[in-house]
Amino acid sequence: MTGSDPQLLESIAVGDVLPTLVVDVTPTTVVLGALASRDWRPMHHDHKFAVERNGVADIFLNTPNQAAWFERFLTDWTGPAGRVGRMTFRMRDSVFPGDAMTFSGTVVSVGTDDVGCGWVEIDVELRAANPERGERLCSTCTARVAVPVDADDNPWSRNGERWRP
Repeated sequence: MTGSDPQLLESIAVGDVLPTLVVDVTPTTVVLGALASRDWRPMHHDHKFAVERNGVADIFLNTPNQAAWFERFLTDWTGPAGRVGRMTFRMRDSVFPGDAMTFSGTVVSVGTDDVGCGWVEIDVELRAANPERGERLCSTCTARVAVPVDADDNPWSRNGERWRP
């Protein structure tokens, strides 16, 4: 399920595989992500600096940009009612212009907390592929996402004691 239909907790099971998301990375993808997060460090917009000073192949995605792509991948699957509660990720390799980023995920846990909020834990991988560098695992992510327990529930309306990410 993707798009505007919300993913309900009852329709999710451990082992479910999320639809992949493939994104072609351009220099604009890298630079706009850095600008949006106010990251002015030159390795995210200056090719010469990245190559000569950092010793990498090109400019590369910064951490907040990757976090935003992980969140998009998750909420594309959950629909508009999905709410990321927690997300941790480990960057292993850089994502460069010319790469095709592929996000894939698997549900590892499904349940409700003691206040009735529905939670799904998902393991996500970000792989990048490029003819020059081949395919590589760039980041891994574990996310805890709130989803509606039924059609009348909305995790976005939870706050205070009713929101325990």
